[in-house]
Amino acid sequence: MIDQIVTNSTCLIVLDRIGQLDLLKQVFPKLFAPPIVLVEVGIQLEWLIIEPIHDIKIVTALKTQLDEGESYAIALAMELGNLPIILDDKKARRIAKQLGLQVIGTLGVLLRAKQKGVVTEISPFLNALRHAGFYMTDDLYLETLRIADELQHL
Repeated sequence: MIDQIVTNSTCLIVLDRIGQLDLLKQVFPKLFAPPIVLVEVGIQLEWLIIEPIHDIKIVTALKTQLDEGESYAIALAMELGNLPIILDDKKARRIAKQLGLQVIGTLGVLLRAKQKGVVTEISPFLNALRHAGFYMTDDLYLETLRIADELQHL
């Protein structure tokens, strides 16, 4: 199971909105982010490991297609030895996968939390995310519940 991962700001922001930031540190003992993520999130987290990017050329190339936070996060994942990365934006996920990175999203974090026994069910979190403005299609919502074996909760 993954214990080291890189994140961009989206997952941090939406989990903070629903009061569940601590899930991340329980699921991933080592969570890395580039400095720009702190700026975008606007809060300090003592357990978040902030690492600067050394190869700005990668960031510059990525910024032609992605926003700054996603570009820096992907570059950091590559620099740290192709660590997995948490990304929710469809285009950023596609590009990260093309670069050989393993990608999970915020919903994948919730599924891992359930797998690790950190939470007993994820349906309340999915509903809270939706109410907090996190976009997910109905199909993705149902598929996530199916994977979590929670379709009976509907």
